[in-house]
Amino acid sequence: MRLVLYADGAARGNPGPAGAGAILYDDSGKVVAELARPLGRATNNVAEYRALILGLEEARRRGATAIDVRMDSLLVVQQMRGLWRVKHPGLTPLALRAGALLASFPEREIRHIPREENGAADELSNRAIDEGEITA
Repeated sequence: MRLVLYADGAARGNPGPAGAGAILYDDSGKVVAELARPLGRATNNVAEYRALILGLEEARRRGATAIDVRMDSLLVVQQMRGLWRVKHPGLTPLALRAGALLASFPEREIRHIPREENGAADELSNRAIDEGEITA
């Protein structure tokens, strides 16, 4: 089963209150999962990785064997492709976890998209921040 994952992280301030959002679609374009998770205080890059991990974990739980990832974070996409080094030590464990999850799909692709094409995941990440601020 192939799923398409749109993932986005957001932080208000850098670092600041942060959230992760992910949406999974099936081959026909139907939404199969919408995920929003408050992250507390984090940087934007941490939030981006957490969003990717959130979506990949859900895709695994749903039994996907192929994943097409779409993100507007050029940093995360290029690091996951092995084109850019992970320089910040705080990102290393997240990059390793995301890379292992991504590699667990026999068929996988990760692609950078313009921010305008990632609005739904962005909305979820911001909703997660709002929910985290309410419960904090």
